[in-house]
Amino acid sequence: MYARDILTRPVVTVRPETPLPEAIVLLTEHGFAALPVIDDAEHVLGMLSESDALGAGSALHTATVEAVMAVPAQVVHPGTAVATIATRMLDHHLRSLPVVEAGVLVGIVARRDLLRALAHADTDIEAKIRALLDIYAGSRPVRTVAALRFTYA
Repeated sequence: MYARDILTRPVVTVRPETPLPEAIVLLTEHGFAALPVIDDAEHVLGMLSESDALGAGSALHTATVEAVMAVPAQVVHPGTAVATIATRMLDHHLRSLPVVEAGVLVGIVARRDLLRALAHADTDIEAKIRALLDIYAGSRPVRTVAALRFTYA
């Protein structure tokens, strides 16, 4: 499983010039731990986390996102394996990672996305196998006495 399989989009983002109080409203209203900071071309410039916002201290009401965001942002690509994403998040104490393709933001993977994927991975695989077995079984003749007597499916 890869980032492309579990990423969330569209992504709520902010710009460097966004007033910090406005960004905090986005963080809290959406329940996010961090937001990607992007430019006009949707290149990821950095990340604004709850910790970054809290670190603004007395400047919280007057600062812009650019003044407190973490740079450079760690990013992953659509083909990055889920295990690699999980390791990076744990090693660097990250709660989300932007997903970029050709330098442009295409989604985001949060810890919640990882947990959801891990929780459903076995059941999804099982469902796919059962569906394939059903297709296979349906393509073969049923060999029961009743089936032979009345129909040969």
